[in-house]
Amino acid sequence: TREEGERDRRMAAASLDRVLDLGSSLRMSKVHRSGSQEDDPVQGAPSSFTLGPGLDSAASFGVGYDTDKDQVVKFAKGTTTLAFKFNEGVIVSVDSRSTMGSYIASQTVKKVIEINPFLLGTMAGGAADCAFWERNLGVQCRMYELRNKQRISVAAASKTLANTMYQYRGRGLSMGTMICGWDAKGPQLYYVDDDGTRLKGDVFCVGSGSTYAYGVIDSNLRPDLTVDEAIDLGRRAIAGAAHRDAFSGGWNNLYHVTEKGWKFMGAVDTNDLYYKYIYPVSHQRDDGEQRGKAEAAAVAMEE
Repeated sequence: TREEGERDRRMAAASLDRVLDLGSSLRMSKVHRSGSQEDDPVQGAPSSFTLGPGLDSAASFGVGYDTDKDQVVKFAKGTTTLAFKFNEGVIVSVDSRSTMGSYIASQTVKKVIEINPFLLGTMAGGAADCAFWERNLGVQCRMYELRNKQRISVAAASKTLANTMYQYRGRGLSMGTMICGWDAKGPQLYYVDDDGTRLKGDVFCVGSGSTYAYGVIDSNLRPDLTVDEAIDLGRRAIAGAAHRDAFSGGWNNLYHVTEKGWKFMGAVDTNDLYYKYIYPVSHQRDDGEQRGKAEAAAVAMEE
């Protein structure tokens, strides 16, 4: 009813007054104790709030290689992401394992962020940081399109992310990403990390398994690869990394970026990739034959 509504409004107003009076009284008692009001722009207004116990990000997080050994929060990272350019576009290949040290938290993490139909970003480092800031980049890219009536270039998108990261430099972000896409200049590939570093290149591998992936990529990458050969190379590199790096595995998600936009080429279990590239059936057959011969030779020697 009208009377009940009026009573509820009076009670809400009274509650707000009590809160404001409490803050004012605390501030006034502080002013009386100090004997000064110079730092008080509005007499009686609280200039600070009591915060609960927490972490100061600047003091609790290290920035740079091996700076987290003494910090309160220690990142336990592990992944393998890679991207490379060839004549037919850009291949982006990632695993899907999320780890916290030796604990495997998930095997189905989507480590490729679809920024827009022509731009992709990869995740390495802190999953929350990468997911949030790359989605934020998607918003900024869309705003650019609305203002300028044209699609943002890969260089401008990567520079936008690098500028954002530079603003938060030293605040404990953990992020190593690749921005891949196709614009007026053709296929483009950039690396951006949490301290604002931005590099342009033809191939990047990021994560704990990146050294193993680099070995496969550097041995087989050519500009004139066919699309099928490039896809095979992207999967082979992830298979090698998942085999040698305990923090990489799960599924291999692979994308192909062309002038018409990116296309998802499917997900394959890294266990299946192991038996295709690392230890194929032919090797198993050969090993079985060798074991059989060895056992027969041992039996003959005993006789």
